[in-house]
Parts: sequence; structure tokens; C-alpha cells
Amino acid sequence: MIRIGPAGWSYDDWAGIVYPKPRPRGFDPLALLAGYFDALELNTSFYRPISRRNAALWLERTAFNPDFRFTAKLWRRFTHERGSAWTADEVSNTREGLDTLHEAGRLGAVLVQFPWSFRNTGDNRDWLDEVVSTFSEWPLVLEVRHASWNEPDVFVELAERGVGFVNIDQPLFRHSLGPSARATSPVGYVRVHGRNFHNWFRKTASAMERYDYLYPARELAPWVERTKEIAAHPRVSDVYVVTNNHVRGKGVVNALMLQTMLTGRQVHAPETLVREYPDTLGPYVLPPEAPGAPAPA
Repeated sequence: MIRIGPAGWSYDDWAGIVYPKPRPRGFDPLALLAGYFDALELNTSFYRPISRRNAALWLERTAFNPDFRFTAKLWRRFTHERGSAWTADEVSNTREGLDTLHEAGRLGAVLVQFPWSFRNTGDNRDWLDEVVSTFSEWPLVLEVRHASWNEPDVFVELAERGVGFVNIDQPLFRHSLGPSARATSPVGYVRVHGRNFHNWFRKTASAMERYDYLYPARELAPWVERTKEIAAHPRVSDVYVVTNNHVRGKGVVNALMLQTMLTGRQVHAPETLVREYPDTLGPYVLPPEAPGAPAPA
């Protein structure tokens, strides 16, 4: 099954674009997205471990869509803060919320995301091995961004360990990992970040500046073909396609476009989003009043 969705759902700049402004009483943004998509990548788990209580609430709020799955970034303590060994308490805290999702059968993948500076060296291979061993019971997928990882032995080892490889779209500079359609585990993963060349490596750029990019259909089309190629691989049972270009709901726009491009069927979209991006979304979404159109899940 191919599941598509955005990275995160709690962004102030989505007000009036993805979500209504002001929000009606009782409005649930997570439930709204689960009505349009079958996947959502958790960002908050990268910044701090999520609690069992929050995970249980998220399960409850998305229970109406049985196909919906969460993917989650592993806490940055294990990927970006590598100056010292992690502790047993840090592992235990990380497991709490993600185990709750996993035990419910709703954890599609745990994203082990390393920065571009994480090169393919002996020490880094050892660190990665320890991360994989520590969290081996979860469906892990590895995102690396430096081209030094593009080596056959890396993919062989990932396949042997049952770790998926994240195929990414990112601005391409020297030694940047390019587009691919690799599958090394039952979980296939595609992650598009946008192509904001000017701000990608600029040290003073904010996340808003770095991920401010709207893909036109011609740039998404090759990823549709790569996604189909990954899904056709004999070892793959599920594919996740995540749009991380979140600024002003642009990742939601592109996720909806990808749904239509992959299935050949127009989809429903939030009316506020269609009003914000009428020309971009027009060919891909059903009008709200379309006769006989099914309501979102």
C-alpha cells in the first residue's frame, strides 16, 4: 500500500490556509489531515520523546481511518547529538510513546534521519549500528544526505538488518545524495524536502526559509515513477511518501497532487487550501459540490 502525507501538522502559518481561521470550536487539525491522507510524519518526536498519553490521544483521534499510519522521526539525541553515548533512561523515554503506536499496529516507520555532515566513516557506521541494534524491534528507515553513503555495501547491510532506505529529494550540491528508488526492507520510503537552493545550507536560514518550496507537477512526476518502482519491489509491503516542504501548506498541496498523480483520480482538499493555491491544485482536486463525490474519510 502506498501512503502519502505531510510532515507534521502543527504550524502557525497553516492558519487560514490548511485550517480555517478562526478555528471552529472542537476543530481537530490532526483528524482533518487523517481524513485526507493515510500517513503523517511526526516531527515532535525529533525534538523530544513523545509521551504514552499523547500517543494514545493521537491514536484515538485518527481511529476513524483504519488505513492511517504514523511515521516518526527518532529523537535527535540519537542522530544529531553524538558527542557522548546515550543513556538507558534516554532509550526508555524514547520507547514510551513510540511503543504505544507500535503496539497498536499504527507505527509505519521510525525515521532515523542524519544530517548532511554525517559521512560514511568507520565511526559513523559504528554509531549507526548501535542505533539500529537499540531500536531493532521497530520498522526503521534510514535517511542520509551525503553521497558517501551511496555504496553497494551500505545497501546490502541495510537489507540484511531489515532497515529501509529513505529516497530523498533535496537541493543538489557537491556530495549531496541524489534521487533514487531503492528498497532494502518491507518499508519503502520517499521524502521530498523541496529545492530551495539559496537557503538549504545558509547557516542563518530559518526552517521557514529552508523548506519554503512548492513543487510543480513536472518535478513530482519522476517521483511518482520512483514510488511505483519501489512499490513493485518484491520485498516491499508498504511505501510512505512524505512531503516535508511544509511552509504555508505547500507540502499538503504537493501530497494531494501526488495522490492524484499516483492513482489517476482527483481527490478532496480543504477549501481554504484550494482558495490559496487555485491554479496549482485545480487539476488535481474535486470541487466541494461535485455530485456523487465521496466525503473524505
